[in-house]
Amino acid sequence: MAVLVQKYGGSSVADVEKLGRVADKVVAARTAGDDVVVVVSAMGKTTDELLALAKRVATDPPRRELDMLVSTGERVSMALLSIAIHARGGDAISFTGSQSGIITNDRHFDARILEVRPHRIEDELARGKIVIVAGYQGMSYRREITTLGRGGSDTTAVALAAALGAARCEIYSDVDGVYSADPRVVPDAVHLGTIDLASLQEMAEAGARVLNAQAVEWARRAGIAIHARRTADAPGHGRETICVESVEPKNVRAVVGLDRVVHARLPGGELRAFAEAAGALDVPLLDVAAAGDAATCAIPLANVPDWGARRAKLEERVRGMTLEAECAIASVVGDGLTTGAHALPRFLAALAEVDARPRAVHAGPLRISATIAAASLAAAQRTLHAAFVPAA
Repeated sequence: MAVLVQKYGGSSVADVEKLGRVADKVVAARTAGDDVVVVVSAMGKTTDELLALAKRVATDPPRRELDMLVSTGERVSMALLSIAIHARGGDAISFTGSQSGIITNDRHFDARILEVRPHRIEDELARGKIVIVAGYQGMSYRREITTLGRGGSDTTAVALAAALGAARCEIYSDVDGVYSADPRVVPDAVHLGTIDLASLQEMAEAGARVLNAQAVEWARRAGIAIHARRTADAPGHGRETICVESVEPKNVRAVVGLDRVVHARLPGGELRAFAEAAGALDVPLLDVAAAGDAATCAIPLANVPDWGARRAKLEERVRGMTLEAECAIASVVGDGLTTGAHALPRFLAALAEVDARPRAVHAGPLRISATIAAASLAAAQRTLHAAFVPAA
């Protein structure tokens, strides 16, 4: 039988009633004849609640202990979903990331998957069972529990799909696929029926929350199609976005916003020291640029739970650096944006309309972005969407 990998996000399993509806969908997929592997996130806002609890204990809790703490959220979801499937007459078994054979590097809170050894999953599928896997987590080669960063359950699902030889991976959430912008911010956002994985990865790296960037990277490497769907839609009904390696014509245009960003400015001669210090401290960098005697970059904070301590250490090691908090990045993503001379002036003009003054501008083949004040992000997204995305 074909292997089908499904992933359900936190909003899809937020309470017992929703979790029961997911169990119904999973049992129906197994009854239809597929071998089914299901990856689940923590219920609702559990991860945020656990992080808040840790912050009440210590201002900057150690990342290793945070991994031990937040990885429990997915374990609750996986066990409850397995119990719900049994209650419906199905046969299921739940596994943690480490039990599933997900091997990562030795970073905490934003680890990367190195290898998947799905032997236990394959054994249970051969016995006719539905396998439920805790997303967002794995085990390092040092046998430490690790987590994969925000959206990491997507990566778990796609990496398992690749290891198990699945033809596709279904990602379920509270939206019916990928849009040209966040519909909660841009009311005129357009639903995208198909999108190429290169554009999707650029969107994810720029801050789009529909899919995790590392998950898209795995899909590109393994040639897996991703189907993004809404959990509440009945099978065969509703819309979806099919994400594949190549889409013709490649004319996707999307606007993405990334909040919780720190803008760094430093003397050009300190760029090497800054990059080395950021690497040693596990601080991620985006849009690094240098010219003459100055350099800039963005520091996204989504996977830096201990920024206070990391910031102090960066400032100790790098001379003349200034760090501006309360920033964000507004981006336009699409194929061929910089092949002509018209996109960048239009981008800057749109930002000027809402007085979103760029701290830095980055332009590449698939993306034009600007670091701006966080307070201007929503308005910037709306004006950029009007300028770059055709109306539906």
